[in-house]
Amino acid sequence: MPGKSDSLIVGLSMGTTKTTMIVAERDSRYPDSVKVIGFGLAPSRGISKGIIVSIPDARQSVMKAYQEAQSITGISAKRLSNVIVAFNAMDIQSESTHAMITLGGRESKAVSEEALRNVIDRARDNVPMRSNMYTLHMIPTRYELDGQNVDEPLGMNGSQLDVWLQTVAFPMTYVQNVVSCVQSAGLNVRGLMLKPLASSLGAVYEEEMRAGCISICVGGGTTGIVLYRGGRAFRVMSIPIGGEHIRSDLAMVLHMTLGEAEHLKKVIFRPDFDENEMRNYGIDVDLATEVISARIEELFGEYVRNALAECTPQHFPGGIVLSGGVSETPGLEYMLEDILQMPVRKVKEPIYTMPTGLDNASYVSAAGILKYFAVTDRDQYVFMESDQVLPGLSEKSEKRARQEQERQERRKRDNYQNDGDDEDEEPEERREPERYEPEDYDDDYDDEEEAPRDNFRETLSKFMDKLKGLF
Repeated sequence: MPGKSDSLIVGLSMGTTKTTMIVAERDSRYPDSVKVIGFGLAPSRGISKGIIVSIPDARQSVMKAYQEAQSITGISAKRLSNVIVAFNAMDIQSESTHAMITLGGRESKAVSEEALRNVIDRARDNVPMRSNMYTLHMIPTRYELDGQNVDEPLGMNGSQLDVWLQTVAFPMTYVQNVVSCVQSAGLNVRGLMLKPLASSLGAVYEEEMRAGCISICVGGGTTGIVLYRGGRAFRVMSIPIGGEHIRSDLAMVLHMTLGEAEHLKKVIFRPDFDENEMRNYGIDVDLATEVISARIEELFGEYVRNALAECTPQHFPGGIVLSGGVSETPGLEYMLEDILQMPVRKVKEPIYTMPTGLDNASYVSAAGILKYFAVTDRDQYVFMESDQVLPGLSEKSEKRARQEQERQERRKRDNYQNDGDDEDEEPEERREPERYEPEDYDDDYDDEEEAPRDNFRETLSKFMDKLKGLF
């Protein structure tokens, strides 16, 4: 992760509709806080459904955002060139593994950083090797000390330490294209993170994470979903549908340009929307409303509901946190409440104070990059990058190679120490804990007590009535 040599934090959020560079400084007065001092913004080119489809076009968007950020902040190009990049990927695989170590034989011992790294390394070693897959995030989702749940094991005393580690991986080509694009724009990749995770960190409060909640961010080309429990993210998903699809549907059905469709999509649900004026331009407002509702029905009624089929209010008392540009559609939160039978909080602004123009739900991912940096800067064990070597990142690859060598040396020392233990001393019998799978939701309730399902057509009809009521 980034070091502490520079107080400047630069994030780059690469989305389907916009590319945002956010510039901030650490706020020494408050932990996990930063002060935003500038930004750069450019329309995204060469990105479709959240994925890079043209590196030269995407590079131009990155360079424009970079140049605007430099112009606004007046900071040298060199200091702005080290960026943490948030990007999208498809085919995301999220898997949980478990590992356990003994700390001090028969006597308890304080958990040291070396012991914590050791147990995390063992959990990581249990992750199946998958060809052509890149493991970006490793997230400890649960610790146990002598069979008892603990939030932060460092410094606590015990005999046995268990960890459950969630790894997030996706095809290697996605991250390779992102790195190639950013580096070709003259920037250095200081860190990487998935955009759904960035969006959730920029939208969800700590209290909601601890209670257990679901972050849903509906962006331009994708919908990101992150599940939280006990203050930690334990599943990341991405659905390739977003506001861009609504725009395309409007353009096709109403026979208008994409620019006209984008404008209609943004203004049609505003309180000051003039329906008569639109009709004078030959726009069928009722048909436009039906087109938008149909796409929302597909997204929430099919994809999101299927992705969260096993999620119930019992598991996520913090409810759903809804963000992203599309979330600003009036009445959308009520529709989602009816579908998933959970309370929904619509995000109005990111968790950090953002500049005018970026102070809305469309820019939660930019704020989330800053939050990610602040959290990992304070505690390196909250979110960890894997030691997997990525072609094209020579400096980071060398660092990871050194970390891997250190890990192997620690493992050899541990094995040597275990072999040298007194053979006459009978080790105290240890309880092997039951495997904890945070993604299995149905362990706590009977199959006959599934979450209630609404009549979706009735829900959609109510949603349509709410929309028509705006006119």
